[in-house]
Amino acid sequence: MKDNNRNIVMKNLIVRTITGLLFVAAIVVSFFDPIAMTALFALVTGLCMWEYSGLVNEMENVHVNRFISTVAGVYFFIATMAFCSGTVSSASVYIPYLLTVVYLFVSEIYANTKNAVYDLAHTMLGQMYIALPMSMINVLAFNITVEGDVVYNSLLPLSVFIFLWANDTGAYCFGSLFGKHKLFPRISPAKSWEGSIGGAIVVLVAAWILGIVDRNMGNMSGLTSVQWLGLGLVVVVFGTWGDLVESLFKRTLGIKDSGSILPGHGGMLDRFDSSLMAMPAAVLYIYSLSFL
Repeated sequence: MKDNNRNIVMKNLIVRTITGLLFVAAIVVSFFDPIAMTALFALVTGLCMWEYSGLVNEMENVHVNRFISTVAGVYFFIATMAFCSGTVSSASVYIPYLLTVVYLFVSEIYANTKNAVYDLAHTMLGQMYIALPMSMINVLAFNITVEGDVVYNSLLPLSVFIFLWANDTGAYCFGSLFGKHKLFPRISPAKSWEGSIGGAIVVLVAAWILGIVDRNMGNMSGLTSVQWLGLGLVVVVFGTWGDLVESLFKRTLGIKDSGSILPGHGGMLDRFDSSLMAMPAAVLYIYSLSFL
């Protein structure tokens, strides 16, 4: 019996490891090319929107148009990429998205659902919680030079994911070894203050290394070493909040994982929960530096 349980645990660990490595590799490789980046994260946005809509539709008196919401979220991501990259110079690229949102509101008049307010609230929550944050990847990836040219810089958006992975790894290791004081037991009993501090330390080391890499690449980000450390801390704080928000979401729904699309890792929201708050926070942090 013990041997059987050990084999199951080992098998799950192997599956989880392979999935994790492929997951990280796909993200890293995609950032080498703007088209590949757009394709991958448009797909991720769509899968997250589809997963979210399916989950909230399980709630009583809630009905979200799963297909239209997903298409709208994907379009918003692609439109933001087109606008930020200079492919489209006019904000009119967002008009189809706005018309879709109008359609979602007007359609409730004819839907004859039990609670239109619930439907609209959960519909727009998906756009604000998933589509908007995911689209911020494009804001980080495409920068305008002094000459007015748009250049693609993969280091900034990739660094956010590197910081999140470093934070998760550090938090797990330090939490397993030293974790005693619970960070937020009501929502996520497994998280500890010791783990969070350990994760932050690992991220600061990663930020220092990325700062050196950035300088050797010509400092395309425009960040100083201290500002890189600041970006790392911003990602740690908001990434942790993003994780807790999704944990609260799942506890409210009474589920363990948001899905099962990633073997050993759960759903897409389980893998991108931290980035949904970290990415917009990184954008705000970097743009706030321009006022200094």
